[in-house]
Amino acid sequence: MSPSPKSASKAISRAKPAQRQRPYPTLRLNPTMACDTAFRVVARRCLDNLTANHEATCKGDPGALHQMRIALTRLRTAILFFSPMVDDPERTRIRDELKWLNAQLGSVRDLDVAIERLKDASKQRPQAISDYEHWNEKRADSHRHLARALRSARYRRLIESLFSWVENGPWSIKEGKQAAQERAMPIATYSARKLTRWEEKILKKRRKLLKMGTKERHRLSLMNKKLCYSIEAFEDLFPDKNFSKQQASLKYLRKAQKSLGQLNDDANGHSLATALQGNGIPAPLEFLSAKREKRLIRTAAAAYRKLAALKPFRDLRGHHDHW
Repeated sequence: MSPSPKSASKAISRAKPAQRQRPYPTLRLNPTMACDTAFRVVARRCLDNLTANHEATCKGDPGALHQMRIALTRLRTAILFFSPMVDDPERTRIRDELKWLNAQLGSVRDLDVAIERLKDASKQRPQAISDYEHWNEKRADSHRHLARALRSARYRRLIESLFSWVENGPWSIKEGKQAAQERAMPIATYSARKLTRWEEKILKKRRKLLKMGTKERHRLSLMNKKLCYSIEAFEDLFPDKNFSKQQASLKYLRKAQKSLGQLNDDANGHSLATALQGNGIPAPLEFLSAKREKRLIRTAAAAYRKLAALKPFRDLRGHHDHW
């Protein structure tokens, strides 16, 4: 049973998600489950993880911040994955608010990653220690801004509207035959098609990996991450005979993601360093390395070649593919 609006608001304002009643606490996905139920299960998991890390993030815990950002990315991915089923008049506003929250979390997370790089550099280059101290001051300022955002009425309204929208937003009662079919379609059928489509899109993009610039690589990295998170979200659906393929697919995607993510972290670190220098703060411009870039791109390209040889989602549909 869903919580009353009053108790839900109270729980959110205190940022203690354990006080909420969860309609799907341990519910596993199964191949015949309708898409609308599957979306609620996946989205609620993301929301629970997001709110569970709220308080620790406000207190400055880098690990909690990272987990909160992962949960947010998983939620945004789930919403995209179930489009067009969840498309409704509220989705645009929710998308914009989630983008705002991601920007708040991302700015501090980028600094955390850059500072870790500086810590490593200080072992080889003693003068990096002073640079690290300046960056730590910048990080403290950014975190104060983040904490204010996470304790704001805007954040509380967003979380409350998300719980409400996931459970009974306009998307859940859209009229028309197509809308009804989208909600009722077995998740095994839908996810097999969507996962295959996303994988094919990535494998098509990766052919130009060697010629990609920073922004194009970042877009590929985001696509890669969304596919990873989606496979993980629907792992309950994979038949035993196909589970090893799914695991191999994740292995190659994660390997590519690690390399692409490091390249993006390098680019972000370089941009931050440039901005800090422009403000008169000492900052190293050593985040970019042609040799390192070449090695990471080769690693990602090799992982994608191995991924291309797999077809891990074909057996997901089975006899349910009747649409």
